[in-house]
Amino acid sequence: MKIPNFSYLPLLVCIVAAVLTGAAARGHDQPLANIAIHHARIALDNSAYIKASPYVLGEKGDDTDWVTVEYFSPNATTNDWIAVFSPANFNSSTCPAVNVEGQDPDICTSPIKYQFANYSSGYLSTGKGLVKFQLINQRSDFSFALLTGGLSKPSLIAVSNTIVFKNPKAPVYPRLAQGKEWNEMTVTWTSGYDISEAYPFVEWGMLWGPSTRTPAGTITFNRGSMCGEPARTVGWRDPGFIHTSFLKDLWPNKQYYYKVGHELLNGTIVYGKAYTFKASPFPGQNSLQRVIIFGDMGKAERDESNEYSNYQPGSLNTTDTLVKDLDNIDIIFHIGDIVYANGYISQWDQFTAQVEPLTAKVPYMMASGNHERDWPNTGSFYAGFDSGGECGVLLESMYYVPTENRANYWYQTDYGMFRFCVADTEHDWREGTEQYKFIEKCLSTVDRKQQPWLIFIAHRVLGYSSGYFYANEGSFAEPMGRESLQQLWQKYRVDIAFYGHVHNYERTCPIYENQCVSTEKSHYSGTMNGTIHAVVGGGGSHIAAFSNSTPAWSIYRDLDYGFVKLTAFNHSSLLFEYKKSSDGNVYDSFTIDRDYRDVLACVVDSCPPKTLAN
Repeated sequence: MKIPNFSYLPLLVCIVAAVLTGAAARGHDQPLANIAIHHARIALDNSAYIKASPYVLGEKGDDTDWVTVEYFSPNATTNDWIAVFSPANFNSSTCPAVNVEGQDPDICTSPIKYQFANYSSGYLSTGKGLVKFQLINQRSDFSFALLTGGLSKPSLIAVSNTIVFKNPKAPVYPRLAQGKEWNEMTVTWTSGYDISEAYPFVEWGMLWGPSTRTPAGTITFNRGSMCGEPARTVGWRDPGFIHTSFLKDLWPNKQYYYKVGHELLNGTIVYGKAYTFKASPFPGQNSLQRVIIFGDMGKAERDESNEYSNYQPGSLNTTDTLVKDLDNIDIIFHIGDIVYANGYISQWDQFTAQVEPLTAKVPYMMASGNHERDWPNTGSFYAGFDSGGECGVLLESMYYVPTENRANYWYQTDYGMFRFCVADTEHDWREGTEQYKFIEKCLSTVDRKQQPWLIFIAHRVLGYSSGYFYANEGSFAEPMGRESLQQLWQKYRVDIAFYGHVHNYERTCPIYENQCVSTEKSHYSGTMNGTIHAVVGGGGSHIAAFSNSTPAWSIYRDLDYGFVKLTAFNHSSLLFEYKKSSDGNVYDSFTIDRDYRDVLACVVDSCPPKTLAN
């Protein structure tokens, strides 16, 4: 059995004091932050053991596999736990050369997941246990550790053998996204191959037709790219290499097949799995178009390790329900608070694996949230610590969207009869800013004859929410949000504005300046006098309460996990459905029926210039 080497001296400190309070404050958002790994000590017990099998994973080419872990402690307690480390060598030799606390750590990298030893029945009485972990291919080997002392004062008593995927560098987890042109699809994936050892490409073509190859660009980032702790310290993990290829000149609504690959320097080809996708419709094309929108999903663990039961209870339900209905979905928008990694980089790989059945088949479009971007003195509009030091780097690198500058995560994208204007609430949106000018340009340049359905998307609530923390502030939204943008929404007749951030579902009446402009609740026809606002932050993270009283503009509120589906049948008819993640059934809905003349009709603060009569 190979034991990681703990003999390196001197031991090096790898975490600064700021992480202590920061991790504690954010513990409810990321379970790994509850582990005081910098306090861990080595106390190997010759009587204890832990072993993992099989030694080689993914023998059949799978990028996910199950591992059986057997362990024994002569002094079993409820504070014993199993940690999964990757890379397998997690000793002090991997620590950066920093010393600020007066004592050197024995371990300075967080595990990628953990489970309490007494999860195995009979452990407390016999000292023996057996658990199963699901692992994904993350470009490195794995080892398992048996620790005692709980999460706050961990003491390492046994280390397992090393296990590894058959090809740890294999290309995995493709992610589709709309390109800058309507007839362009981008494919992004992760691998362990640098450009110096293999050439990345996508092999693709029309279904049943000949194939071609399109090269991909390669990027990565390092510890120095992170803005703070824990991303720079205990949460750091090498992200591998991220590749993006641009598939151009697609035919509208045509089915294509593709697979990502790498040509090694010796000519050998390493392929990923094969997939298919449907190209986007031409802007204005009159065809059935179905859109999914939600936020704040995060990730969860199918092996019932810590995150599954304590962290993101709705995440798997949302993912699985969407996968079951994937044949009836054309494009997905995940509007911020994507992973809740909060500086624990390994969690991004685990998220990409979880949503791969979706992202490999349909465009998966992102918006930036506070848990991706916010960090003090880094240009974010809010000076919080919610990103755990990631400061946007992970989202901007891992997921392509058609921005002009990935550091400014706002963009527009057209899908048939829809125009989507996606804002970045973690940068200033107020009048006079670069983003405000983008929003107005996006809203004002759409041809409503051809694209009648105009949708605004942002993470934080810039419109209306009766979530308890907004209600307590008295603003019922981000301060300055409505004041800055409602005239744009009204002037350019935005149909629906979507937000996350508040972990529940809520829909308003068509509204302008805090006043409902329609008494209808389920069917809207003719001239639209205001914008409907929807909070769809129930993707998976812990549910957030509403205010005790329901505002007059709030039509429907639900404290549960779910998502919205928009179905455009043609240029005149749109269906809005709120579905719960638990069963996929519809719990709130409305329809819009209108003609182009209804968009042109004069309403308050939105009146086209008058023309002189002949």
